[in-house]
Amino acid sequence: MPNYLASVAASTAVVGADLFDGQVWARSPMNRALDGIACKGSAAAGDTQIEVYIDEVRVGDFYNNNTGFPNVDDLLPLERLGIPAGAQLRAVVRDAAATNPINIMVALEDIR
Repeated sequence: MPNYLASVAASTAVVGADLFDGQVWARSPMNRALDGIACKGSAAAGDTQIEVYIDEVRVGDFYNNNTGFPNVDDLLPLERLGIPAGAQLRAVVRDAAATNPINIMVALEDIR
């Protein structure tokens, strides 16, 4: 299962911004599953809130649980949330990072 990372500067990760904007993996012509997500970065744990969407369906709220970069061990498991072919995966900022980049890792799996 491939893991993808998006790193966005605090000055760009403003309220309402999609952190996955411009990421080629955020949309695919194949059916996929979202298996996990990790969020780290900014200056302090818990100071950044994002809402994750599959197209217009809200998956949930997530906070940065630490500073730095996420790795595979940081992934919060999700229950193989289906992403239909052509659907857009989005991470919308609801409470912006104070300073330093915000870093998000997602685990995506192609469904054949």
